[in-house]
Amino acid sequence: MTKRRMTAEWEKQRCVLMSFPHEKTDWHKPQNPKSLNEALSPFIRIAQAIAYKEPVYIICKAKESIASMFCSTRNMTFIEIPTNDTWIRDYGYISIQENTGSKLLDFTFDGWGGKFDAALDNRVNTILHQKGYMGTTPLEHIDFVLEGGSVESDGKSTILTTSQCLCNPNRNGGLSKAEVEAHLQQYLGAKKVLWLDHGYLAGDDTDSHIDMLARFVDERTITYVKCEDREDEHYHALEAMEEQLRTFTQPDGSPYTLVPLPMCEAKYNTEGKRLPASYANFLITNDALLFPTYSDKPNDRKAEEVFRRLFPGKEMIPINCLKLIEEGGSLHCSTMQVAY
Repeated sequence: MTKRRMTAEWEKQRCVLMSFPHEKTDWHKPQNPKSLNEALSPFIRIAQAIAYKEPVYIICKAKESIASMFCSTRNMTFIEIPTNDTWIRDYGYISIQENTGSKLLDFTFDGWGGKFDAALDNRVNTILHQKGYMGTTPLEHIDFVLEGGSVESDGKSTILTTSQCLCNPNRNGGLSKAEVEAHLQQYLGAKKVLWLDHGYLAGDDTDSHIDMLARFVDERTITYVKCEDREDEHYHALEAMEEQLRTFTQPDGSPYTLVPLPMCEAKYNTEGKRLPASYANFLITNDALLFPTYSDKPNDRKAEEVFRRLFPGKEMIPINCLKLIEEGGSLHCSTMQVAY
């Protein structure tokens, strides 16, 4: 019988995928001619930070135009594939390991429960594989809705996720936890699923993706967003999330080491809508830890201090992601690592 497991983000990566904004995405605002260039800025910064030590594959509409925006394109590959949106975390490959080697999974992407058009995004994995960029690594297409940002793996067959997303009626018709677990066991090799039933961020269109709330740092440690302001709308939900995290146990029965991240001060768009600023939306690469900042000096600094303790051997690379959260995502959402 074939055994499989979803790889952890800290395992060795062959590359990181990104999908850049273009004039057909929501980043293009006709009323603001500068909007697209402003949006490209953090994507360029993220790509540069990754490419310093690791290959990055940049999916884009016009590769010559995008390539010309970089001072150096070392470790960068530009690939023209049509897309609807930039959040490749949710429609990119999910990497697994089988006893026969590595494999890439292509789950169905429905635009976060049908909220947005996703027809083009849902074809990216197939086209990228057909073009040969994944070499001989096999690709498995799966008729099941699952976004990369909705699941966290410890690399040892434990999956951390949220019931608000995976059991939502807008995904797979609203399955029970038991039914979802059966699929996670079949496709990701999950032996244990840790369900968070509390926690959300205002302005998040994903129905509470786990990568905005809580993340595995290693197989024994979970870092999570903690709100200490009792007047903040998130206080009670995140407090309940923290209490539930304390009940989670590792496969050997011992509790996890829990490390809180600060809650960013409230950020709003021009229409007064609160934006989902989360320090949990960081990216682990082979040699670095890329983490979002939000022009909130006290909390940006606190988050960096936490990350330095959690990742002592990694280079710390802060990236201002205020522009990214205007469209509902952040640093982790805009990337997807591909494991060896």
